[in-house]
Amino acid sequence: MEKELKNITFTVIENGTQIPISTRHGSYPNLMYLLKEELQLESFGECGGVGRCATCVITTKGLTGAAAIKERNEPTTLEKLGHSDEATRLSCQIYITPDLDGAEITILEI
Repeated sequence: MEKELKNITFTVIENGTQIPISTRHGSYPNLMYLLKEELQLESFGECGGVGRCATCVITTKGLTGAAAIKERNEPTTLEKLGHSDEATRLSCQIYITPDLDGAEITILEI
């Protein structure tokens, strides 16, 4: 019997408005694609998710597991922009997994 996938629910804050999002594990390649499609964000994620352009910068609260770890190009890209705190992330580097459940994601102005 195939295991049923549970909904992953989190809150996105864009321009001060809270938007509840509900999705499933692996429904998008990463959080950047989900945000871009669901919220119709222009000029968001211009490099296509390789962690270089920083047009998908967010702050996070409540990420768990692997989602809370910065890997690949992310730390270097964020440091070049002066973002050194752990809560600031590139949404292209966060996968759609249960580690997002209950989190709060704030989209930053570019």
